[in-house]
Amino acid sequence: MSRRIGNMPPEMAPTLSVIVPVYNERPTVGALLRRVIDVPIAKEIIVIDDCSTDGSDRIVEELAAREPSIRFIRQERNQGKGAALRRGFDEARGDVVIVQDADLEYDPSDYPKMVQPIIEGDADVVYGSRFAGHPRRVMLYWHTVGNSILTWLSNVVTNLNLTDMETGYKAFRRDVIQSIRLKSNRFGFEPEVTAKIARRGYRIYEVPISYRGRDYWEGKKINWRDGVSAIWTIFKYGLFVKGDSEAGGYITLERMGKLSHYNNWIWESIAPWVGDRVLEVGAGTGNMTRVMYGRDLIVATDIEVPYLHVLRNRFGHFPSIRIAKLDLNSDDHVALRAHAFDTVVCLNVLEHIEDDEQALRNLYDTLIPGGRLLLYVPEDPALYGTMDKQVGHFRRYSVETLRSVIESAGFTVDKITHINRLGRLPWWFNGRVLRRVHIPSGQSRVFDFLVPMIRRIEGENPKRGLSLVAVATKPAEISATESARAAEGR
Repeated sequence: MSRRIGNMPPEMAPTLSVIVPVYNERPTVGALLRRVIDVPIAKEIIVIDDCSTDGSDRIVEELAAREPSIRFIRQERNQGKGAALRRGFDEARGDVVIVQDADLEYDPSDYPKMVQPIIEGDADVVYGSRFAGHPRRVMLYWHTVGNSILTWLSNVVTNLNLTDMETGYKAFRRDVIQSIRLKSNRFGFEPEVTAKIARRGYRIYEVPISYRGRDYWEGKKINWRDGVSAIWTIFKYGLFVKGDSEAGGYITLERMGKLSHYNNWIWESIAPWVGDRVLEVGAGTGNMTRVMYGRDLIVATDIEVPYLHVLRNRFGHFPSIRIAKLDLNSDDHVALRAHAFDTVVCLNVLEHIEDDEQALRNLYDTLIPGGRLLLYVPEDPALYGTMDKQVGHFRRYSVETLRSVIESAGFTVDKITHINRLGRLPWWFNGRVLRRVHIPSGQSRVFDFLVPMIRRIEGENPKRGLSLVAVATKPAEISATESARAAEGR
């Protein structure tokens, strides 16, 4: 079992968490930790020993016994730098998390410039660039060439313009790094985390740092094999593996975001009833938020932290768009009543909630009298298959069951219409016959291309569909009990 040493009380939350992975760094780890301790920032130092065999662990243990800011954790077996960092990130409690190698290549006196863009609210992630800072020790030429090639390849697939992707100095907002599921055990951490933060659109800053590169005889561990592995990792997480760090349904949302004709179809099915003060439930990555932009107020919500990060990065700088967490199985909706919404837009969300009637009651509470609820849900229980299970659907609705649950929550149903009748067959074939978990991207693109023709074939009022669109209204006259409850929310 792993062991911890450290005496900092949990209530003393530090500003900075310094994660120090250690493997056979006896000549430098003690001096390095003393330099970290001397940095005048409230911090915790989390040292993860990856089963050192040279006595490094004893040096750290002795320091941790005297210094309460050090938390010492031993890995059960040697797993690599990436695995040690994952453990450290899980343990972090500071507002900002920074990676610190246990050698003396990186100078802890650079911490203030590393954390400043995050503390001031300008950045989510900060990279310390070894190639923009001075003073620095002149590095090995071929090692520098290798770093430049890896950075260039990473920039090509992520569309970033970093100068030093492989830098060992990276700082993160704690909620950012703790929300990313990392897989690499060795030095693949650098390109993997870069690809994943790029995919979410986080605000990344680079700052110049000092650097004293060491030679292999001094203990440098990375080699050409790690370079080859890094190239594979760049392409793996930059081009091929895209949803492994995200919430369930991310791949589906990403593909849907590219279906312009289909998204326009959904929008036009609800647009006539969308007012000026909108609560968007389950905004995901913001596919529909972009379409609704321009209204007096849009509060885009989701339950998943990764999606909330994406929404903040995309829309947080617009004064008319606010981002909030909303779990319809909790009391999160109470704080939203004060916004006096005239519209709730809930697209492909209700089917994900086990207690859908209670969820609708909560949405009822957020609307002003006369406000509208706009729902878009999957139709026909007979079509329920593996793709529904993959994205977390509890059910598909019939017109009767949808009307019943809406009216049970207190709404008056204005209309329920079918949409996308021709989509029923491919959904049934993929989910019930082939048992796929996602619609193939090629099929999605073909479908989107055909949407204008499909709409003409279906006409305005098809008798069946793949989805249902419901428009419901909160009665203009509400009971005294509801009036009092609404007043409490103001």
